[in-house]
Amino acid sequence: MSDWPDDQGGRRYGRGSGSAQPEGARRMRHVQRGGPSGRPGQQQAGGVPQQQSYDDGSGQRYGDARDDMFEPRSPRQDGYDSGYNTGQVYGSPNGNGGQGGGDGYATRAPRPAPNWRRRIKIGSITLVVVLVAVSVGTYFWADSKLKREVDLSKVIERPDGGDGTNYLIVGSDSREGMSDQDKKDLHTGSAEGKRTDSMMILHVADDGGNTMISLPRDSNVTIPSFKGAESGKLYPNQGRQTKLNAAYAEDGPELLVRTVEYNTGLRIDHYAEIGFGGFAKIVDAVGGVEMDIPKGFKDEKSGADFEAGKQTLDGKQALAFVRTRYALPGSDLDRTKNQQKFLAALANQAATPGTVMNPFKLYPTMGAGLDTLIVDKDMGLFDVASMFWAMKGVTGGDGKSMNMPLAGSTGGNLLWDKAKVKQMVEQLNNDEKVTVSGG
Repeated sequence: MSDWPDDQGGRRYGRGSGSAQPEGARRMRHVQRGGPSGRPGQQQAGGVPQQQSYDDGSGQRYGDARDDMFEPRSPRQDGYDSGYNTGQVYGSPNGNGGQGGGDGYATRAPRPAPNWRRRIKIGSITLVVVLVAVSVGTYFWADSKLKREVDLSKVIERPDGGDGTNYLIVGSDSREGMSDQDKKDLHTGSAEGKRTDSMMILHVADDGGNTMISLPRDSNVTIPSFKGAESGKLYPNQGRQTKLNAAYAEDGPELLVRTVEYNTGLRIDHYAEIGFGGFAKIVDAVGGVEMDIPKGFKDEKSGADFEAGKQTLDGKQALAFVRTRYALPGSDLDRTKNQQKFLAALANQAATPGTVMNPFKLYPTMGAGLDTLIVDKDMGLFDVASMFWAMKGVTGGDGKSMNMPLAGSTGGNLLWDKAKVKQMVEQLNNDEKVTVSGG
């Protein structure tokens, strides 16, 4: 027999139950320290019935239910601790020791809503910093590639400047950096030294339309007095008449600038020169240039072999196109027209979003051009950019492009119309629209 007490229904609890049936699940009485006692059968809030309490003789009441079962209880005054849980919850998911919902259960604190204004601000600042860093890095990278080899301070007896900025743009037959195979493929030959294949004056106006004037290489000019670029020796004016490109061959860019200024009266502010190899590389870097050739032509010396119609020229074909003169009826004059026409197409191709916004095209294009671009010592990247955009505008129809006004020829050399040249220079110096017609 079990000595465990019976409940009111005669059932026994714990070990030694006399019942043959397994005991079912039963709710254990809640052990409560202190607090008000309740009457049997009385329910508190939450639907939990109060249990009858009893005293163990030490003043401690048992079975007294509280409204909040998990409310911490005060220890006995005599210091006795039974070891029962006082209601403190440990290890809550949010690490706040059970502090959370009002039902006594630990809850995770709600995550604060994202501050999108702050995130957008931080993202914008980060983007600006990255763009500035890339722009500054690109600037110094490109600036380091410029070859500032021409010293215009060596040019003597210079005319006064006017409004706007004048660039002398030269395409030379320089073969620097080209292999023997490159020279063969591009039909450049292997001549030593450098000569000018094309020369243009680009006037960038401060207020008004820009103007581009082609200077035929066979123009008849006077070689003025000059100081040798390398020797520093002063050479007097002997009245010698020769072709314009001979000045470049004789003493380089400085004598060419001096000769152009002397024969026109126009001050040249900046000088820019590009060779064969650099020109072909730029065209290839932009993926070729589309041209509409009205009449086909073939030239063995330049390697040109074109049919009429629209076609995309690669670097090799482009170089042949701008160099050809023997196969053209107007010889050098027709060649200058083809050069201006091609520059318009090249500038428009290079300035498209597909090139400017694509670093895989932009940097090779810039690198190809800057690697072989020779400029004067005072020319910076902003001057290069100004020259490019002005050239793009003029050749695209925004401004005027023309040949130097001509008055005939002598001994195979082209004579300039001095009166028209003087009027043209006055209009350029005053930033006025050029009304003079070219040759």
